[in-house]
Amino acid sequence: MNRHAGIRRATFLASLAALATLAIMPVPAAASEHVAAIEKIAPRLRALLSTPAILAAVREQNIRHASLTQADIDRLDKQWRAEVSATKRPLIDPVLAHPVSAALKAVQADSKGLITEIFVMDNKGLNVAQSEVTSDYWQGDEAKFQKTFDKGPNAIFVDKVELDESTQEFQAQLSFTLVDPATQASIGAVTVGISIERLAE
Repeated sequence: MNRHAGIRRATFLASLAALATLAIMPVPAAASEHVAAIEKIAPRLRALLSTPAILAAVREQNIRHASLTQADIDRLDKQWRAEVSATKRPLIDPVLAHPVSAALKAVQADSKGLITEIFVMDNKGLNVAQSEVTSDYWQGDEAKFQKTFDKGPNAIFVDKVELDESTQEFQAQLSFTLVDPATQASIGAVTVGISIERLAE
């Protein structure tokens, strides 16, 4: 690890420690309480997950996927769903092998259980990178994308608490729009699974 990488990691860990401190509060008794608790840590998570590497990966995929039709997206999503339980995964494995996916896994591990999953989407709602395998490839038909990317650069969305089929954790998903700092244009979105148990510790 070079000196700059070490500094970045130390900063990352310090930020996550601060994030965990913010998250200490009673178990939410109502839906609005878990939303408020997660919204409180949303700005820090947005900062942690809007790195140059993540933004570059999203821009690159936006270019690569520019000509995809809805039929193409549906076909890819169907392929991904089939690969989730398969041994050969030509669509899933390159996403998991992406350097940004490794970085997301490190962020998840450093959160000590607070973060259950992270995945990054392009401007069509297709997965760019992820810390865990998602059950589908296209998020564009779901609230996590429609209530963030479709709403503009400042949008965030906290979904209801549920047992996630991918992670088998009771969690609520925080999603927000990814923004190009040079143009202030929306280029993608991020979803972060937040453990409700750890949030309440």
